[in-house]
Amino acid sequence: MDMDIHGIASLARLELTEDEVGRLGGQIRSILSYVEKLAELDTDAVEPTSHPVPMTTPQREDEVGTHLSLEETLSNAPNHDEASFIVPKVV
Repeated sequence: MDMDIHGIASLARLELTEDEVGRLGGQIRSILSYVEKLAELDTDAVEPTSHPVPMTTPQREDEVGTHLSLEETLSNAPNHDEASFIVPKVV
């Protein structure tokens, strides 16, 4: 288990003390034990869900409405040309 913790720590670029490795080992063993316990549950009759509460998304008609003119849209922009916002390059 300690070897796995060292490998994961290396991938995450973490420097762990041996005390931390020991403590994390115990925590991971506890988590894996709980997952094994959950795996014993019979879930064949349980429907898959994406949310625990039944919900529907309210829908509305897609209608054309009023919109801002180009001048209004660009009026508060700190930097723009005649037709577009100018933003700093992000690499």
